[in-house]
Amino acid sequence: MARFRAVVAPAPGPATLVELSDQDLPDEDVTVAVVYSSLNYKDALAVTGRGKVIRTFPMTCGIDLAGKVVESRDPSLEPGDEVIVTGWGLGESHPGGYSELQCVRPEWVVRPPEAFDLRRCMAVGTAGLTAMLCILELEGRGLSASSDPQVLVTGAGGGVGSFAVALLASAGYRVAASTGRPELEGYLRSLGAGEVIERDVLAVAVERPLQSERWAGVVDTVGGTTLANAIAQTRYGGAVAACGLAGGSGLPTTVLPFILRAVTLVGIDSVMCSTERRAEAWARIAEQLPVSLVDSVHEVRPMEEVVGLSGAVLAGSVRGRIVIDTRS
Repeated sequence: MARFRAVVAPAPGPATLVELSDQDLPDEDVTVAVVYSSLNYKDALAVTGRGKVIRTFPMTCGIDLAGKVVESRDPSLEPGDEVIVTGWGLGESHPGGYSELQCVRPEWVVRPPEAFDLRRCMAVGTAGLTAMLCILELEGRGLSASSDPQVLVTGAGGGVGSFAVALLASAGYRVAASTGRPELEGYLRSLGAGEVIERDVLAVAVERPLQSERWAGVVDTVGGTTLANAIAQTRYGGAVAACGLAGGSGLPTTVLPFILRAVTLVGIDSVMCSTERRAEAWARIAEQLPVSLVDSVHEVRPMEEVVGLSGAVLAGSVRGRIVIDTRS
């Protein structure tokens, strides 16, 4: 009987590092020796028990994983194949990536792009995937770097925001980065931001649903009044991609930006989006993100530190990305 370590929430409340056996694994067709995972905001909520992320208990946490196939009942995957899995309920309704061993469905699996090894794939993870999904949706609604537009990224110091800044800048967009941490200005400019905006400028109460037009597109990771103000400042025909709610799930605005300025609000979901869309996003990420930049925005920490690090993520004291090495 194989035994392995995993970070498990046994019931509502904080998770802990425990030892499991292969009898605790779900009955799925692909068994993966997990090498890396990542620590996202959603993971931090789940691990600390401070958010209603987990749907069934006990639950192995971790919404991302990268590793090598150990066994497969699916002919498309063979032992030794490198794979990545993000979303699909990992760490929520299906045991997740904070585990040395995990079983997943073959239709969830994406092959890593050639440009990145498994560590770099998890440095990108759900955060980078979500950022690129936002950009793909904005471009699908007419955003183009050739017209020299300015694009706003809110919550730019976090994982999704950092990647959105870097990906947009590398594609030729002029990027304005909003953050509540002024000490990150140098970091954000190194990613390609041309302007850094204090969070309080956008987080104030919304006085008017239509304000001076500034942004051709917006990647919003915050929600709440920040999102409402971003919408109010979006140019005629522009689009806003919403993918987060760190600032609240409410939206204090009116229909005026949508019917008078033809602004489009697009919801981004990286959990259940199609495998085909994921593959498109990963291909763009590999094409646009230099390996050196990926290396500069993440650090690797051992799985035993997940619980402690989760509090730091929720406190907003973590810059960029944390990759979790499940083997240490």
